[in-house]
Amino acid sequence: MEHHPHPDPPVDKLRAWWSHRQWLDGPRTGASAAEVLAATGWARSVGGAAPYLGLFARAGLGRSAVDAAVARLEVHELPAARGCAYVLPAADFALGLAVGAAAPAGELAAADKHLGVGRDEVEKLCLAVERVLSEDEPLTPAAIRDAVGDAVRPLGEPGRKRGLTTTLPLALGLMQSRGRIRRVPVNGRLDQQRYGYVGWDQPVAGGAVDLARRYFSWAGPATLRHFRWFSGFTAATARRAVAEAGLVPVAPGSELLLPPGLAEEFAGFEVPAEPHHTLVAGIDGIHLLHRELPRLLDPADAARPLPAGRAGRVFGGEADPQTHVVLDRGRIVGLWEYDTERAEIVLLPFVPPGDALRDAVARTEAFVRDDLGDARGFGLDSPKSRTPRIAALRAAAAAARPAGRTQPAGRA
Repeated sequence: MEHHPHPDPPVDKLRAWWSHRQWLDGPRTGASAAEVLAATGWARSVGGAAPYLGLFARAGLGRSAVDAAVARLEVHELPAARGCAYVLPAADFALGLAVGAAAPAGELAAADKHLGVGRDEVEKLCLAVERVLSEDEPLTPAAIRDAVGDAVRPLGEPGRKRGLTTTLPLALGLMQSRGRIRRVPVNGRLDQQRYGYVGWDQPVAGGAVDLARRYFSWAGPATLRHFRWFSGFTAATARRAVAEAGLVPVAPGSELLLPPGLAEEFAGFEVPAEPHHTLVAGIDGIHLLHRELPRLLDPADAARPLPAGRAGRVFGGEADPQTHVVLDRGRIVGLWEYDTERAEIVLLPFVPPGDALRDAVARTEAFVRDDLGDARGFGLDSPKSRTPRIAALRAAAAAARPAGRTQPAGRA
């Protein structure tokens, strides 16, 4: 039987390239938050520290610099791909809103079907909300409800069962997708989920091909399946967008695609000889752009028990990391969490820790302690809810440590 070589490049080259394109192979000091996000992709935000950790890892940006960029509208958290919240650069506001618009429209259709909330009712509420909002002073949802009065309708027990107590979220979602309002964090920080709303006049423009070109510049080589996951597009829309974006296979017969302008650079790319460690959130773009966790893991690490997970669950069997991760040239080489009581990072390394890893941990630990105060994975994450994971990481790190080492538990 004739043997055909595998058409895909070696996994270590792919990982290192993804890391390089994600600016995780050395900080681009001096780059702005908008420049980082334009080059490496939109940062998923779920009320956790992921955007801050990602911008710090890529460009050394502190929280004050990021918050100032948010205040100046150089970057902003918007409903974008799949209707999910991402932090985008201003150049992508119009596209992000356009590709996310299907989600609130779908929610409105579901509310019409299951709760008897018609489009006319929601459109009238949108007009009422627009009248009470200014472009300067944010109003909380409670203040908006008070201001518009009977235009908001309670949806009772049927609504509560569907996670919708009133008609107001439907109007706010629709208005956000149209660029008529924007959501402002009450204390200016991205790592929380308390918001007010202000009026806005943001154009909405762009489509599937525009997103495909950006996506494959951030994430390529990537497959059509990867792009479908990120975009939430139907198979037909995604295929058409990929075809019109003019992408090329990374090698003959490969499903991995990238822009033609990067093909030659990728062909000549070599894996760096020296390790370079970065600590990022579990939902960082290096993972979430493809959302195929095993590609970043060596097989032995994929088989590791999930920290604080149920018996039989292994790290590589998860859709997403359940903790924050340590990277080296695109490979996940450790897990970490932040212990607020001890103000320290708790680390479970998959590799023997050397000075480079220790330095990376110390830098990130100082950033979290001094700038953020915590490194929540998502909005409902808390030091208390994290306690079992931290204990499991400490125990696993202690068990793996060579006999005779007296380093503090959980430290590299």
